[in-house]
Amino acid sequence: MKRIKTRCGGRWNGVAIAVIAMLVGGGVSGPTWAQHDPQRNATRLIATGDYAAAWKELGKGEPGDPETHFVAMMAELKRGRITQGVERMRKAVATGIPFARLIAGPRDVLKPLYATDGFRELAAKHQPADLVHGPMMGAVTDTGASVWLRTATAGSVVILVRDAASRAIVLEAFGRTLPETDFTSVVQLKGLKPANRYQYEVLFDGRKQKADNTRFQTAAPDGTGGKTRIVFGGGAGYVPKWERMWDTIRKRKPDALLMLGDNVYIDAPRETLTTRYCYYRRQSRPEWRRLVAATPVYAIYDDHDFGTNDCVPGPEIEKPAWKRRVWNTFRRNWCNPFYGGGKTQPGCWCDFRIGDLHVILLDGRYYRSRGDRPSMLGPAQMTWLKRTLKSSKGTFKIIASPVPWSPGVKPGSRDTWDGFAAEREQIFGFIESEKINGVILVSADRHRTDLRVTRRPNGYDLYELESSKLTNRHTHKVVRTPGLIWGYNKTCSFAVMEFDTTAADPQVRFEAVTIDGERVHDHVLKLSQLTHRPGKGH
Repeated sequence: MKRIKTRCGGRWNGVAIAVIAMLVGGGVSGPTWAQHDPQRNATRLIATGDYAAAWKELGKGEPGDPETHFVAMMAELKRGRITQGVERMRKAVATGIPFARLIAGPRDVLKPLYATDGFRELAAKHQPADLVHGPMMGAVTDTGASVWLRTATAGSVVILVRDAASRAIVLEAFGRTLPETDFTSVVQLKGLKPANRYQYEVLFDGRKQKADNTRFQTAAPDGTGGKTRIVFGGGAGYVPKWERMWDTIRKRKPDALLMLGDNVYIDAPRETLTTRYCYYRRQSRPEWRRLVAATPVYAIYDDHDFGTNDCVPGPEIEKPAWKRRVWNTFRRNWCNPFYGGGKTQPGCWCDFRIGDLHVILLDGRYYRSRGDRPSMLGPAQMTWLKRTLKSSKGTFKIIASPVPWSPGVKPGSRDTWDGFAAEREQIFGFIESEKINGVILVSADRHRTDLRVTRRPNGYDLYELESSKLTNRHTHKVVRTPGLIWGYNKTCSFAVMEFDTTAADPQVRFEAVTIDGERVHDHVLKLSQLTHRPGKGH
């Protein structure tokens, strides 16, 4: 279908907008009102048709908040109150909702809106782009990368890659967005040069799209020493005044960003409306888009973006029935190198390399089970982890978990590795029996940033850097266990690992950095401290 230009020179008109409407065509779990998020909580109630409770929940938010207007709009549309829905749409846009949010949807809920004169008028005024979300970089290697995005309609995508120095076009890579993938696509970039800087453009159906900060650098060849900055954290509840965190992280120019769980707080595995709402509002933030356009992002889920608080879904692939659907949604919204064992063995575990660093990310939820032999990972992931560790050539091996490794950091809880102590010891014992050097533990879940050490009588001491208060409201106190080196919880923060593997004794500097960019703690750890020595423990 051709697009007919309007008199004001835009591309959005009755025909094109009608396309949006043509393209769309179980109950929630028990209440888990995490992060004091009335808009998210109201959306969960709307999904079940409990509109009275939804309005009551919305009343806890700021009356003029754009997200309050957006969720109220969804409620009105779901109830068939189209005129009131249009009025809420106008208020949402007037108070700061990007117009592209209306295109992203949820499209089935917003379908009646697309046929209204009010929507057409706003579309003609705002001239929305085809590119709704993204681009987001991911899966960067020494010769390639991937780019994720979401578009307004189904169509063809081209990523045009230029050498940053010469400006010459070196690659055209192709993809397609479809309704069945929620109009997302991951475009693979291949055949690039190692450790080289590139710039890129996004084209949709032949039209260049506006996007900020579209540049990236390929990794150094595997095994090459260098200086690398990795930023990570979790606990990214949606609080508009703290979305500036993404600009703070961007200014640190990380070589990789690890999102280690509770990346969006959903807590509604049995329905999709809340899931889409939570992803779309984050993906629409300009601060987030500026960051991820140039920063390789790697993500794993935890309880609040997989199931519900402290969930233990069990060892089976298809039970509960929502597991695979949640996994598929997760894959559609990130850009990892791979996702567990694929369709036959779903999960979010994966690994990647930057020069002589090896980063291993674990899935702590899909196969989590109790019983006589509690397991967080499940047998397939455990086999993969051991094989990956044993074959690793990385100077440092970073193992990322969605929940803390160290004992006692969540007193009385079995949700951390304390609840799976035998499996934790199996991993630690394997590191020691196989004499695997250079292992660093990182994690999220606790709403603060800590550095801790676990003393090991038969191997080197294991250091853990934990951080999970990127943008959320809630704070956990610093638990002063014997292994605590430092902890910080005064405001939102993230963790930084600055590696230098060119030194005679390769090292990493751990840092806790605030939302304002202030480094409040640091600690230098050398490879010689993470090396097995003959005779220890005997």
